[in-house]
Amino acid sequence: QVQLVESGGGLVQAGGSLRLSCAASGRTFSSYAMGWFRQAPGKEREFVAAISWSGINTYYADSMKGRFTISRDNAKNTVYLQMNSLKPEDTAVYYCAADRRVGGTYPDEYTYWGQGTQVTVSS
Repeated sequence: QVQLVESGGGLVQAGGSLRLSCAASGRTFSSYAMGWFRQAPGKEREFVAAISWSGINTYYADSMKGRFTISRDNAKNTVYLQMNSLKPEDTAVYYCAADRRVGGTYPDEYTYWGQGTQVTVSS
């Protein structure tokens, strides 16, 4: 069982940056691949980024490449999402997720989910 708690969301102007954090419970954090997803009102949950157990392998949705960076600190049981050059269309609730399998890009490939953190980008 893994419990995930996101933080770091908020209101930012277009072009600004935010860093999201996802703190995980349990002593087996390093055994889980982690992902970030987002969901805007009226839209389906979409893949943002994922990272392997060790952090060596990362995966990004095309629209986030070059702007977002996923990383993890296994000593702190935390995964991060650094978001730069934010756009109004990045406005959504951002969720972190965990699963034993690496590289999942679909929500149903993840077993554990956090409650989400709201990111709002104003124009």
